[in-house]
Amino acid sequence: MLWLTLGFLLTALLYASIGFGGGSTYNALLALAETDYRILPAISLVCNIIVVTGGTIRFAHAGLLPWRRALPLVLVSAPFAWAGGLTPIKEASFLAILAIALAVSGLLLLLQKQAPLPDDTTRKAHGGDIAIGALTGYLAGLVGIGGGIFLAPWLHATRWAGPRTIAAMASFFILVNSASGLVSQSLKLAGNGQASALLDYWPLALAVLAGGTIGTYLGVRLLPATLLKRLTGVLVLYVAGQLAWKLLAV
Repeated sequence: MLWLTLGFLLTALLYASIGFGGGSTYNALLALAETDYRILPAISLVCNIIVVTGGTIRFAHAGLLPWRRALPLVLVSAPFAWAGGLTPIKEASFLAILAIALAVSGLLLLLQKQAPLPDDTTRKAHGGDIAIGALTGYLAGLVGIGGGIFLAPWLHATRWAGPRTIAAMASFFILVNSASGLVSQSLKLAGNGQASALLDYWPLALAVLAGGTIGTYLGVRLLPATLLKRLTGVLVLYVAGQLAWKLLAV
């Protein structure tokens, strides 16, 4: 449990610094630790909520969260996250989707280039945003993550806003989708009597609380956004590789 707790702390620190919750990597770390895959989503979603609640508050306090533009995306994605959480999925499919999502997102974080934009620069919303919100919401609920790791690359690629504003948007998006997905995941766990198994993982909640607090401060106040993206990309790709190796070894 010690290495897992440290892994969650580091993950929360890096992800929170760019507005993410870390759910995809929490899932992967738990899978590598041979945790029952049926309880992985609920653990990760609880940790997500802990990390991004503080992040959303801090980003909003810093004036970086564009509420009017954020609400349509989250209002579309939340019902899809709930539906995804109720969708049955086999372990092999769960791990494969997670590994692919991590690999794609890690590459985008490392390779995606754009001219820097001021954080008060925005573009008009279009139908693609709503479609992406629905799709990322469903995938998030399906594998027990917040969906920010899918959404943020799209926002960067389409120059939705500056990097810190996108980080704030991703944090809020993850918070709403994680809460919606956790409701449906909890219904599944209650149905099969596994809800009590979550209590054994309480140290992970404390770890992400500490890591998320430090990471959000670094992201809002200190470190360059580009550096934070690259560091997170390296971590995501490493975990994706470990998860892919686990799948191939089965």
